[in-house]
Amino acid sequence: MDRLTEIWNKTLDILQKEVKSVSYDLWIKALEPFEMKNGTLYLSITSATAKNQVLKLHSKQIKEALQEVSGDIRDFKVYDIDEKEALIQTERETEEKLLEGDSTAENVNVFKFNPRYTFDTFVVGNSNKFVYAAAHGVAENPYYGKINPLFIYGGVGLGKTHLLHAIGNYIREHNPELKVLYTTCNNFTDDYVESLKSGDNTATGKFRGKYRNVDVLMVDDIQFIGGRQSTQIAFFDAFNDLYQNGKQVVIASDRLPRDIKDLEERIRTRMEMGLMQDIQSPDFETRLAILQKKAEQEKVGVDAQVINYIAENCDTNIREMEGVLNKVCFYATLLGKTTATMEDVSEALKDHVSSTKQSVTGESVIDCVCTYFGVNKDDLVGKKKNKEIVEPRQICMYIITELLDLPLTSIGQLFGGRDHTTVIHAREKVNNDLKTNARLRTMVEDIKNMAQHR
Repeated sequence: MDRLTEIWNKTLDILQKEVKSVSYDLWIKALEPFEMKNGTLYLSITSATAKNQVLKLHSKQIKEALQEVSGDIRDFKVYDIDEKEALIQTERETEEKLLEGDSTAENVNVFKFNPRYTFDTFVVGNSNKFVYAAAHGVAENPYYGKINPLFIYGGVGLGKTHLLHAIGNYIREHNPELKVLYTTCNNFTDDYVESLKSGDNTATGKFRGKYRNVDVLMVDDIQFIGGRQSTQIAFFDAFNDLYQNGKQVVIASDRLPRDIKDLEERIRTRMEMGLMQDIQSPDFETRLAILQKKAEQEKVGVDAQVINYIAENCDTNIREMEGVLNKVCFYATLLGKTTATMEDVSEALKDHVSSTKQSVTGESVIDCVCTYFGVNKDDLVGKKKNKEIVEPRQICMYIITELLDLPLTSIGQLFGGRDHTTVIHAREKVNNDLKTNARLRTMVEDIKNMAQHR
């Protein structure tokens, strides 16, 4: 622990010079190291909202500072208090099983789901009522395979992870004999790589056992499997084994299987053979309900006007919306208030609004679109007219008109000197398609989030 403290104190010295003093005092200083394993430093923080703020605002800076301080650290993870306690309890139970001579201890899932993520705390509205019903159906009947696999897709911060944890919590309460495993695509990849690095059959057997000796497997952020050929083979084998044995599989992604770049056809068809259900951005009424419930859970006084203001101005990302509410309330408590008012909103979000506006440019939106679709920038702004380029180009033009107050002629100049009528056509086409195309809505929301939080 002394070494961890020393590493973290040196990291803090670097971060204090690189981040704004308000962010440093509110978020960075609240982090505490508690473990280092396999090149990853584990940090804890007081709440899930604080964790989200740290990862959203300072993830890259923290990682770079840690790597500068110690060559042994490749990455870091942040856990809120509930997650940290669950992790420690998990490790303790595993150790007890090993001490008792249970050779399958590492294959038995003792993952502790976030107790705050339940079906009762998930606010249901028009944008998510169908995916909620599907997730609840899986939780109630995980052994009948009527919805198998369940593939949930939607933009960042809309509640996909909440639903996966809700499924886990429900099954643990109503069918505790079932083994339920939640993992992320990156964790699955890390486990697979570790099993290969050891070079022995025991490690391979442990990996196979961990992901196949379960009744319900849930994999989050599966979009990151694109291009990882060996990981895709391992996932395909685990998926097939579970499916053929009547076990439940639930997958979450920020896009449809067909939109995951470099995904093997056989995996795509497996993902699409069950129920695919999207989760959309919440409408205004649902956003209001989410914020009201969040305030009740945190036991914070918030004026109705504040709730309305945040609901009106944060319309794509629930996670960001809750983070804004938390920041406003935190600012109010710093001033000794018991209730957050509009006065606190303007002060707490002053830097947030200005920094967001300054960070978004036409060029940055173009870069985000190129990254999202995996296309070349010269092709996007050039003369190519094949569908693989035209659709991203039109989406890009639409998003720039939405996020930036630029003359249409200036936008046209960003795309090789195109006429303003071309920009108008792209804007109107995408705007019309958004009314009926859920896949397009997800893509546009994702790219907006990327551009606003680079």
